[in-house]
Amino acid sequence: MAFQSQARGPLFEPLSLPCGLKLKNRIAKSAMSDSLGDGTGHPTTAQMRLYERWADGGIAVSIIGEVQLTSGYAENPGNLVLNDASDLDRFHQLARHGGGNGTSLWLQLGHAGALAYGPTSIPKGPSHFDLPGLRCLEITSGEIRQLPSLYATTAQLAQQAGFGGVQIHAAHGFLLGQFLSPLFNRRVDNYGGDIENRMRLLLEVIDATRDAVGSNFPIAVKLNSTDELEGGFDDEEALDVAAALDRTSVDLIDISGGTYFPGAKSASDRSGRGPYFLDFARRARDVTTIPLMLTGGFKTRSQAEDAVASGAIDIVGLARPLVIEPALPNLWQEKVKSEPVFPRFADSPEGGVTAWYTMRVADIAADSETIEFGELEKAIADYKDRDTARTKTWIAHFGKHATGNS
Repeated sequence: MAFQSQARGPLFEPLSLPCGLKLKNRIAKSAMSDSLGDGTGHPTTAQMRLYERWADGGIAVSIIGEVQLTSGYAENPGNLVLNDASDLDRFHQLARHGGGNGTSLWLQLGHAGALAYGPTSIPKGPSHFDLPGLRCLEITSGEIRQLPSLYATTAQLAQQAGFGGVQIHAAHGFLLGQFLSPLFNRRVDNYGGDIENRMRLLLEVIDATRDAVGSNFPIAVKLNSTDELEGGFDDEEALDVAAALDRTSVDLIDISGGTYFPGAKSASDRSGRGPYFLDFARRARDVTTIPLMLTGGFKTRSQAEDAVASGAIDIVGLARPLVIEPALPNLWQEKVKSEPVFPRFADSPEGGVTAWYTMRVADIAADSETIEFGELEKAIADYKDRDTARTKTWIAHFGKHATGNS
């Protein structure tokens, strides 16, 4: 048995989460905003095929990014929206297609807050801002009190539709991450001030979600190790939050970093040869016993194996590598390929590389990707055209600047 374990390698050992779910290996498809919804908040056949392909590729966990609680604060008009107004059967089809081959398909529960997509939203964050590139209203106390139940409802519907778990998004500058940041949370009530108050909403969301789904359904949290902004959420406060999460029923902490606020660094735009935030993960080990996942910067099998074998993390989160090669886990396990080949772009405009990868995702969903990388300029233009079309559909379906539970 020991020989078999060694031959399989650290990435292909199973992992049991606190809720009881046993993952078949240590590789996860991290949440990405695939933007493949139909504009009414529902899944498309292309989206179903996309997650089916990633499941066939050998991952243990696959996370669908930015699934919205309501239509009012989406980050993109291609987001899914799951609530009482949704057609649950269409979500059930997505869960069935993406949950094959032993893959656990999870929904990332999103609320963009101050980063909500302007053409369809009136952005609201913890505090009011009127700055170039950042204009938002302050979310009211009454709206804050409603949020835990909204997360809980979407999680419960995900469970009913057959998804394997949920991830609560508290990173990358979206709403719960905005509450954690002293730079963007200037409230003077019980949800602002010191870190204990700023993490209050996140903890309330976790408690409400657990009450809704029971003890055996996986709940993960995506947490920034740092916003990478002066005066923002930093690693010391992130450790405080990780320690607090250790006292909750969370099953997995997915560590990331950076933010999508205009002009700021995002984790995916970092340069460097190694995994991002690995040093923080080692420090987090000292304050929590919850399994740790690390997303960002893994480009080779050896990097992933070393991170897991060292004990720093339990699961490797991959995003862009799986857009380059959807079957990468199988290829790693079979020792066919050690690393994908990534495109290189010179002088890309802000958001341009993200647009390229998003359109590559669409190619995978259509089974039309090639070994040749498409042009950046065309990908950016196609991305904008698709958003324009989906925006029209969204507004026609939900109404302009919808804020209710629709």
